[in-house]
Amino acid sequence: MVTGAVRVLRAAVLPLALIGLTALAGVVLGRVYAGGLLTWLVVGAAAGSVLVSVAARRLPSWLVAPVSVAAMAGWTLWSLRLAATRAELPGGLLEVTADAARNGIPRLLTAMIPVEPTPDTVLVPVVAAWLAGLTGAEVALRTGRVLLGYLPAAGLYAAALYVVGPNAEPALGSTVAFVAVAALGLATPTRTTPGGGDPTAELTPRVRAAVRLRLATSAALGVAVVVGLVALLGPVVAEQVDGRPVDPRRYVEPPQVQTLDENPLIRISGWALHPEQKLLDVSTQRPDAPPADAPPEADPAADTARSVRIRLAVLSDYDGVTWRVGATYRNAGRILPAATAARDSTVQTVRQQISVAELSGRLLPAVATPREVSGARVAYDPASGTLIRPEGLTPGLRYTVTSAEERPDSNLLASANVPAGDEVARVLRVADGVPEPMRRLATQLAEENGAPFARALAIEQFLAEHYRVVADAPSGHAYPNLGFFLFGPRNGGGQEGTSEQFAAAFAVLGRLSGLPTRVVVGFRTSGQGPVLAGDAYAWPEVLFDGLGWVPFDPLPRPNDEPRPVEEDFRPTPEDPPPSEAPAPTAEPSASPEPADAADAPPGPDGVSTPVLVAGGSGGLLLVVGALLLTLLAMRRSLTRSRLVRGDPGQRIAGAWREVTDALRLAGRPVGDDLAATEIAGHARQTLADARAGTTGHDTTADPDAVAPIGGTAAADAFSPAVDELAALLNQVGFAPGAATPDQAARAAEVATAYVTTLRSARPWWRRLLWSVHPTPLRRARRSPR
Repeated sequence: MVTGAVRVLRAAVLPLALIGLTALAGVVLGRVYAGGLLTWLVVGAAAGSVLVSVAARRLPSWLVAPVSVAAMAGWTLWSLRLAATRAELPGGLLEVTADAARNGIPRLLTAMIPVEPTPDTVLVPVVAAWLAGLTGAEVALRTGRVLLGYLPAAGLYAAALYVVGPNAEPALGSTVAFVAVAALGLATPTRTTPGGGDPTAELTPRVRAAVRLRLATSAALGVAVVVGLVALLGPVVAEQVDGRPVDPRRYVEPPQVQTLDENPLIRISGWALHPEQKLLDVSTQRPDAPPADAPPEADPAADTARSVRIRLAVLSDYDGVTWRVGATYRNAGRILPAATAARDSTVQTVRQQISVAELSGRLLPAVATPREVSGARVAYDPASGTLIRPEGLTPGLRYTVTSAEERPDSNLLASANVPAGDEVARVLRVADGVPEPMRRLATQLAEENGAPFARALAIEQFLAEHYRVVADAPSGHAYPNLGFFLFGPRNGGGQEGTSEQFAAAFAVLGRLSGLPTRVVVGFRTSGQGPVLAGDAYAWPEVLFDGLGWVPFDPLPRPNDEPRPVEEDFRPTPEDPPPSEAPAPTAEPSASPEPADAADAPPGPDGVSTPVLVAGGSGGLLLVVGALLLTLLAMRRSLTRSRLVRGDPGQRIAGAWREVTDALRLAGRPVGDDLAATEIAGHARQTLADARAGTTGHDTTADPDAVAPIGGTAAADAFSPAVDELAALLNQVGFAPGAATPDQAARAAEVATAYVTTLRSARPWWRRLLWSVHPTPLRRARRSPR
């Protein structure tokens, strides 16, 4: 009885050792996972694979693998379902499994630490552990080659160490346990003789001596090899003890975004032109907010009852042309890495349920700073706090995000300093090519205000008091655009813009003044209900020591009339004017003889009347000429912004507005109640009538005659083109986002050809006034069709 129990115990040692070695790989890998789910799933895979081999040891070897793989499939599917349920991921088991199989390895290597156990991050470790246990058990138990059977478990353990890399503390305890379990499996004999004595007892003395000599020689050689390897590799291994492991994540490309997600600032102008477009639905809760009957001063978030900033992206990099996010996104689970809050700020929990309507792209809106996201698979950039959904946003997507909203102590702002050094060099960098007037303006504001907060406040007030917000300002925040926004002529489109120009100008002037700044794009809303395109805006933020990032609002207050920039800022010329020389003293001369009576009488300042008249006329002509040139430049700028700027849908709509403006300039305006196809027919008839009136050709007198350039021939020539443009407009209206750049280029070509032909059919004096007529500018300011 005792002998049987001993045999069972000895037989169980090696399978238990194999299970332990394989399970230790899960222990090592589980250090970078959130919770202990992955470790238990790997332990289950290790135990299942070895026990299947033990149970099937009497089956033929070729039958063990199919049986074990079938068991592995069952355990894997159960593990994926458990992980999906814990992570609250939507979708059926088949959909979840297919997605995990496609993206298991890249998501495992790009996932943010700590990694959440989701189907795509547990599939590879579970399958690898099962296969390692199966291979090791078959080699060690069936063939008796124990050391060779240890190799799969050792390889899995080394792979786990490599995947963890520098993202966890050294696995010293797990490694010692691995060596101890391996030694225990080797030290316990798995096969015994029937009598339990010396296996060589029944051999002849000569054979027994030869066997013992061979065993002793083999043992001595084994010891010598081990000692030699230790002597050779020991110093090398010892030198690597304090070394930093290689992070395999640096070899895997993280999720990428498109241009609109890298620089969402350029979307502000497009959203401003369609303010009623519904982008999101939001429901906001503040679990730790004061009770509703608390006095206003007890609620540090009292102002957010009226306005909540939902952040879309943080832009920290500026090269003089484009503000960019510059993020390195890592796939993340529901729990995001916690960042250390600023020393002198309070943190309030904000929980929002957000439903996507017509917002496109990959950027995922959230109140700063997100800590937990459920309902959507996300990737996260801890440096900026920007979230993306790698698969892109889709209408109807619903997710819940919990954020830790920081509120700095406003009483400390006046005396707060700003950080400096390499850690904030990114948000202090000023690209080459700054316009000199912009640099002088920043210097003037900095000289008049010494403290960092006073400088930031001065920039905010200067922009709010001198500039105007307009919805139809063209997009652009490069140095030339900002220079025109700050110093351009007020009657020529300068000194006005959207929040894009206000935020970008503040950030650049702040960096020129020594302030670490960045630009944030998001939405300003009440926190409940729909979020419209008109709620989108950009704002700047400044980094203060101990207070973190503090937002500023340089937009002018409603109904405030801006003061001309020239009242408070007059750029000094780069070259100082020459000093005035003292007036020369001359000897008094004889009084001149009186002027002849026939000469014209002098003007009030001694200037003759003809000179005054000529000067006044010339000045008037210059003013009129400048006005005409300004109108011409504004009309051409309007045409360029319609046909060249924006996405394909906006350019097609701009081409259509060019046609409708041309009809209005030709004296044949169209009503707002007409459909696009009706307007196209009206446009064809207008062109036919205009060319018939120009050439004087009667098309009814000779039905077979064809007008040389116009008449019905012109109408027929433009019939398919105008109809094509109407069809493209309908496509944009009923299928937003479906237009292509080639279609937009075709729309611009048709609109330009139509306007040119219609203008050439007008009388010569009307052709002269066509390019400077202000009607299209007034209509564009009111509301584009």
